Amino acid sequence: MTEIIISRSFKKKKPRKTSKKSIENAAIFYLERFSSSIENLRRVLMRRVYRSAQYHNTNPEEDAKIVDSVIYRFIETGVLNDRHFAQMRANTLYRKGNSSRLIRSKLIEKGVTNEIISEVLATLLNNGGISDLEAAKIFARKRRLGPYRNPDNRSEYTKKDMNALARAGFGYNVALKIINAEKSSDLDEDLKFK
Repeated sequence: MTEIIISRSFKKKKPRKTSKKSIENAAIFYLERFSSSIENLRRVLMRRVYRSAQYHNTNPEEDAKIVDSVIYRFIETGVLNDRHFAQMRANTLYRKGNSSRLIRSKLIEKGVTNEIISEVLATLLNNGGISDLEAAKIFARKRRLGPYRNPDNRSEYTKKDMNALARAGFGYNVALKIINAEKSSDLDEDLKFK
């Protein structure tokens, strides 16, 4: 058998000239695939505007006004809502075992204001009964740290496990509780009495 190698040279697509319709379509297409904050959508659309302006030698200021009007319309209709986005994203990140510190930084990265982040985390921690210890337990289980590690060589990895928890944004006391737990059921008891 002979092997046929097909080689294609991919050319970079030239950007379309922006118009109100193209910006609106790009926003709708993006929001169909991803949940987004207002600022994040603005960044995505402005990248498109700048790329087009550079290629077609147009003024990006005019298209920036179009981006703002499209975003404003999406806010009015309820398609874009930072509070709803932050709540959904925080819940997802918590279920993945992220600390409240890491959740805060990821929401800031997406352009959500500190006021909304504080509200969302407060409701998540108070009303949802969620704590960093629970998130650390999820994180430790996924990474096989502390009580989820093989008991034969667990003491060799204590420092490494503590560092992993610290990098994930968990405080010293939470990390210590995870590492010092003999078995995962000990963590369940700690969570009952929090």
